Amino acid sequence: MKTCPITKKGSQVGGGYSNRTRAQQFNPTGMVRKFPNLQKKRIYIPELKKSIRLTLSTEAIKTINKNGAYNTLKKAGLI
Repeated sequence: MKTCPITKKGSQVGGGYSNRTRAQQFNPTGMVRKFPNLQKKRIYIPELKKSIRLTLSTEAIKTINKNGAYNTLKKAGLI
């Protein structure tokens, strides 16, 4: 699983060249796939009295800490 279920963050292709001069000096374009910072977390939901294990982005972890696990997961459609 390479996407966050809450923020829907996935990988992006980045890189390339900032100007034409550098592009003429080197042959490959240097495109790089960039992945989000995903962490495996075990989250306890007091309203349901159970815990679930999710792979979340760090932004989603901050959102859960701010708004609460139940509200965030319900808004994302996970519970």
